[in-house]
Amino acid sequence: MAELFYELIHETYGQFFKMESILFEKKTDHQHLVLFETEFFGRVMALDGIIQTTEKDEFIYHEMLTHVPIFAHGQAKKVLIIGGGDGGMLRETLKHRSIEQATLVEIDADVIELSKEYLPKHSNGAFDDSRSQVIIADASQFVQDTSESYDIIIADTPDPVGPAKVLFSEDFYQNCRRCLRPNGILVTQNGTPFLQPEEIVENAKIFRSLFTDYHFYCAPVPTYTGGHMAFGWATDNTNARRQPLDILTDRFCLSQIQTQYYNPGIHQAAFALPTYIQTMFK
Repeated sequence: MAELFYELIHETYGQFFKMESILFEKKTDHQHLVLFETEFFGRVMALDGIIQTTEKDEFIYHEMLTHVPIFAHGQAKKVLIIGGGDGGMLRETLKHRSIEQATLVEIDADVIELSKEYLPKHSNGAFDDSRSQVIIADASQFVQDTSESYDIIIADTPDPVGPAKVLFSEDFYQNCRRCLRPNGILVTQNGTPFLQPEEIVENAKIFRSLFTDYHFYCAPVPTYTGGHMAFGWATDNTNARRQPLDILTDRFCLSQIQTQYYNPGIHQAAFALPTYIQTMFK
């Protein structure tokens, strides 16, 4: 009889996955990591009891956190990825031929190595791309100390619980802002607003004090249950979020990038938020 993996998403609500087999389980130096096989979602990774990614629907999350800021920017050459040890964000970023360097900062080397072994489709060779740079470090310390600057910063972080809480702090976002080049864009993972409204509320307060233009955009990711998945948007470039559809379409077509979820229409529509989400930060 197959075992069940239970994820407690809210104090009164959760979901479960039927595990066909456990591929790997380990308490790393930073967290409890488990990889397991399912019939419908394929291979699944969980950290500290929270689902991080599945083979079935990872493309939605990774495409929306990379292509939205990169196509909105239009001239991005250097990208910083915070977290993202499974390699999916690196894979989508490096689809853009215009990207000259993508730096991934991950605190847990085991996540990278085990993803390469058990979730190879996530990175699809991106770790071996000559444009990729992998740094094993605490991201909050990295953005505090680095003298490098970036066109795009993608904060692919866990939820703000325990050690990850610092990655949602004003100091962290202030350092990210310092690392952005002129017209640079910061995007963040901000949970499911229906169940985790505090993530948007708190980020909005900080973004409002640091950036000229801030907003949120959404996409539905089935395994991040609870409705819309929210992504934060922060920049001093007031034009980036308002790119016309024809410009986005031209950039997308010229890139010749193949996607499963992202397209220029979805890009624009993602910023049109339900009223209950708008009221969290207006």
